[in-house]
Amino acid sequence: MAEPAHSRSGPLTHIRVLDLGRIMAAPWATQILADLGADVIKIERPGAGDDTRAWGPPFLRDREGNVSGESGYFLSVNRGKRSVAVDIATAEGQQLIRAMAQQCDVVIENFKVGTLAKYGLDAVSLRGLKPSLVYCSVTGFGQEGPRSQNAAYDFAIQAMGGLMSVTGERDGEPGGGPQKVGVPVVDLMTGMYAAVAILAALARRAETGHGETIDLAMLDVAAAFLANQAMNHLVSGKTPQRGGNRHPNIQPQDVFAASDGQFVLAVGNDGQFARLCEVIGDAGLARAPRFATNAARVRANADLTALLSAAFAAWKRDALVAALDAAGVPAAPINTIPQVFADPQLQHREMLRHLPHPLAGSVPQVVSPIRLADAPLRFDRAPPLLGQHTQEVLRELGLLAEGVS
Repeated sequence: MAEPAHSRSGPLTHIRVLDLGRIMAAPWATQILADLGADVIKIERPGAGDDTRAWGPPFLRDREGNVSGESGYFLSVNRGKRSVAVDIATAEGQQLIRAMAQQCDVVIENFKVGTLAKYGLDAVSLRGLKPSLVYCSVTGFGQEGPRSQNAAYDFAIQAMGGLMSVTGERDGEPGGGPQKVGVPVVDLMTGMYAAVAILAALARRAETGHGETIDLAMLDVAAAFLANQAMNHLVSGKTPQRGGNRHPNIQPQDVFAASDGQFVLAVGNDGQFARLCEVIGDAGLARAPRFATNAARVRANADLTALLSAAFAAWKRDALVAALDAAGVPAAPINTIPQVFADPQLQHREMLRHLPHPLAGSVPQVVSPIRLADAPLRFDRAPPLLGQHTQEVLRELGLLAEGVS
């Protein structure tokens, strides 16, 4: 069914995905599937494409140094896909999508609730044509409920979902107040959950022959990954507060300053704390009753932080981090993005690669972290130009006569 296996690798080379998603959440899911070898056909509006194509600067520059229409945002989330330009607002476009869906294993979309039903492209319509289809809808609030008709973006859901209430410095401190995460984390986590749900549905289909309808809501996802903060509230009745970089349950975990720069300390147990005390030349600190256990350190965090801050001020940052590493105490410098990709470990893992691109010659890509021994992933298809693969895909599917080019 899918694209010839010799051109791709990974465990999903037998799967074809029709991607009606745009922005971040649904495209993140389909990029994961594409990385795993699926043939992902991205449907875009003729002349405009995915909204994120225009979300810049920055934009990729072509071989001559001219600014292209390919934004960094778009390039971050559409690797491995083929772009087909179709106007789904027309009867011809809708007919074409229905025909394509019948040759696909998965359809994913993130339109406003009810939009695709008007076009006959909703889960009921398409699974009626192909019951084995896995159909995934990604929305802000789900297919049902009092907010189901509302639009949503990551920033708003970070606020509504409680994440911003526990992210940022404490009120009253310099820089205090609600803070969003520096990447669209709800979109990304929604995409991850979507990919997991799709893979689960495909595994079940392999056993039963039946497809699935997946209803995934960003607000649900935001609530789900409140994780320990949610449970802290549920078991104590107390409302978690912003605490800056301090961990609410484990200490010492915070940003500290050496004499020439800041670093992160992430002690996770009493043994690590004892080794930390040895590194800074105060082994007795780990035996003091008010610091001997994690629970005690959490209660006495202010005093502990003051003691450690004074000790760390005598060290150069890199020397201190190296000493802590050698002692098995988790610590790390706070890297900028360029420093991340200069890190020898990431370079060894080849997380940054350059893929051939028709305009720029090559385009940088931060590739999937998934490593499979027996079905390795391969990265050789850059994020597509708008409509780049329209004729190619329609010819493969025997649909070129539909008149879309």
